[in-house]
Amino acid sequence: MTDDAETDRVPADDYPAMVGPGATVRCGGANALVDLRAVLGVVARGKLKCSSVSQRPSEITTRIIGRALVGGDHYEDEAIASFAWPLLLLAGGLALLEGPWMRLTARGRTVLENARPEHLQGLWDRWLLKAPIDELMRIDAIRGQRKPGTLTAPTKRRSAAAAGIARLPVGEWVTAERLFDLARTLEPPLVVPRTPKSVWTLYVEDPERGSLGYAREDLGVQGAWDVLEGRYLLCLVFEYAATLGLVDVAYRNPQDAREDFRGLWGTENYRYLSRYDGLLAVRRNGFGAE
Repeated sequence: MTDDAETDRVPADDYPAMVGPGATVRCGGANALVDLRAVLGVVARGKLKCSSVSQRPSEITTRIIGRALVGGDHYEDEAIASFAWPLLLLAGGLALLEGPWMRLTARGRTVLENARPEHLQGLWDRWLLKAPIDELMRIDAIRGQRKPGTLTAPTKRRSAAAAGIARLPVGEWVTAERLFDLARTLEPPLVVPRTPKSVWTLYVEDPERGSLGYAREDLGVQGAWDVLEGRYLLCLVFEYAATLGLVDVAYRNPQDAREDFRGLWGTENYRYLSRYDGLLAVRRNGFGAE
């Protein structure tokens, strides 16, 4: 990944001073509408493919989308927004799959002709209920997720995470740590393991020595939450809410951006736990205020 700082392009009033110099700031809103039209246009030209089983976009598809986005994707060598857009369109009923190929639906063609802010909010609402993936799967370092009975229902997690995002003050930059603080006190809570026992099924590197059941002992209760629930929240904010322009984000290269997982067994050589670790601050904007 490259640290593509764009602070010289960001008005001073829009730059979050708490993240320090060298961060990249991306504002959503109108830019997300441009991206929506652009990706729908690429779908209309028959260029995009996804797995007919998982609905995940192919690597070529993410590259094509990355080139179509305003300013490209967040990182040159890591698909975030370019991974999210095909899934958002499929979940939102703006596109469907014919075999592996994405095609516009009638509603997708209508939105392409006249994309409006409410379409972005509508995609978010549909994502919370109908997302074709469990976003936790995007946290590659955390293994053992596929064992039945290990994880809570993704819809419940999305609902809780969305409630945490809704707690953000409109127009004010909030650090990722403050977002964690807000989300930790949610009722119903944001919880990843289905039961206290099932957390032992999740692991890093080795299913026994690296079990996340040890996280409460090694990192404390709050630290264990940051590793599991916190990483899930970062993914939902960075990859989906920010892609839809509902929040603005400030971020840097994820390498060494967070140190909260260092007490876990087997992470001595890890530079980051997830591709989302570089998210430093978030601002809920007018698009996400409804």
